[in-house]
Amino acid sequence: MRLLIVGLIQGQLSAAARIAIDRGVTITNAESVSQAIAVMRLRGADLIMMDISMPIRELIAALEQDRIRTPLIACGIDTTPQAAADAIRAGAKEFIPLPPDPELIAAVLSAVANEKQSIVWRDPAMEKIVQMAETFAKSDASILITGESGTGKEVIARHIHERSRRASKPFVSVNCAAIPDALLESELFGHEKGAFTGASGRRIGKFEEADGGTLLLDEISEMDPRLQAKLLRALQERVIDRVGGSKPVPVNIRILATSNRNMAEEVAKGTFREDLFYRLNVVNIRVPALRERPQDIVALAGYFVEKYSALNQILNLKLTADAKRLLLSSQWKGNVRELENVIHRAVLLASGSEIGTEEILIDQVSTLKAPMDQASRAVQTAESITRNLVGKTVSEVEQHLILDTLDHCLGNRTHAAKILGISIRTLRNKLNEYVAGGMVLSDIQR
Repeated sequence: MRLLIVGLIQGQLSAAARIAIDRGVTITNAESVSQAIAVMRLRGADLIMMDISMPIRELIAALEQDRIRTPLIACGIDTTPQAAADAIRAGAKEFIPLPPDPELIAAVLSAVANEKQSIVWRDPAMEKIVQMAETFAKSDASILITGESGTGKEVIARHIHERSRRASKPFVSVNCAAIPDALLESELFGHEKGAFTGASGRRIGKFEEADGGTLLLDEISEMDPRLQAKLLRALQERVIDRVGGSKPVPVNIRILATSNRNMAEEVAKGTFREDLFYRLNVVNIRVPALRERPQDIVALAGYFVEKYSALNQILNLKLTADAKRLLLSSQWKGNVRELENVIHRAVLLASGSEIGTEEILIDQVSTLKAPMDQASRAVQTAESITRNLVGKTVSEVEQHLILDTLDHCLGNRTHAAKILGISIRTLRNKLNEYVAGGMVLSDIQR
């Protein structure tokens, strides 16, 4: 595991670093937010530990702007509940008091490692999937992992990496659905200084970050067809072109991809390139829904109880027989992700040594109703968006759209204007109107 410690490694923080090193963790140190961002851009990390006296909120905001989603743990000698609450509100996942408790640090490191690597299964349906994953892990073949949202596709991908010859090298994941199309090229391939407005320095992309290891393209079916052509070249030639770069950069990676859609149907509709589909689909692994592997439900629930009990320093917490029966009776439309959220909430609600049915708060609406078809989901989404616009003027909606798009493009007016379907001149005039009207634009928007 790679751990980035932000702050001066001295005193109690130094003791925490030694505990982590003793458990086989590779430590990198940054003494400021700017140094931390530079480290994350060039090397990455699996976990960040930051001194509570430092600007946690500033670092998290900077990471989000760079679309880096590495979990951050706060630590400090202030052990009051208020200190922990402030750290969590700033965006930290957990708070570790100093002086460091070796068992607590070990539990946090173990939870992060298990979250990235462990597969918990008991059902024969999942047994077949794990066996298939381990068989193909030994090769460098591309693998397409499909299945409903929340079934654990990324967990399977990590398992394949850990069982491969590349296990000692980085495993890098990028969610193609979470990044705007205009930014995804830079996210994947990186960019050179001055490649576009806001590109103040070179940034390596996910392909280079994963060099020697494995790159997971999560929800690849959401990728814009124009970018699919560039991805196909990278897969075929094993070279990438940074945005604004003048020469190809060779990369040595294995590609895994996931999708919750029927990829053959996407190819038939023309939304996904057939040649790219065949390049990725050397091996296909379909992860079954949780309701298709009922023997996994209690096993996973027990695993999540242990995980969140350790993180919240609760000892010997167990599920009652009635609670297990209740879990088995649910359809789990949200699959493993929904189960994890239910158990996490139950651990926090438990007042004794047992989790009973009263702590198992399952969303009965999503559990009992029939799954919505695609048209119903589209209508629901449209209605939700419309409700958010009610009461606003056309000019207010336009203003929000322009500024949000500009934020997504990191201030790149050319990209923003292209997405909005307007000229750069029109965009510039609109921004000047907002400033003349008294609006204060952010650094990116200016």
